[in-house]
Amino acid sequence: MSTSPLRIEPLATGVDCSGDALHVTLADGREVTVPLAWFPRLQNASDQQRGNWRLIGGGVGIHWPDVDEDISVEGLLAVR
Repeated sequence: MSTSPLRIEPLATGVDCSGDALHVTLADGREVTVPLAWFPRLQNASDQQRGNWRLIGGGVGIHWPDVDEDISVEGLLAVR
């Protein structure tokens, strides 16, 4: 009998945008930082619009309603 390793889905717990980067804190303690240039809607958004985010799917993704942007944590980790 074979067993497959347990796959734990990475979940976001916090989000912050600096001048040119998106910073996402994960539940397992990791922090992911990617360029805002990867997400033109966020790059062109105001600080207020970037600050208006919510976690979706219990943290599997992030949604910015003001700019209609959704980003998955899995997607962020896949391109690193």
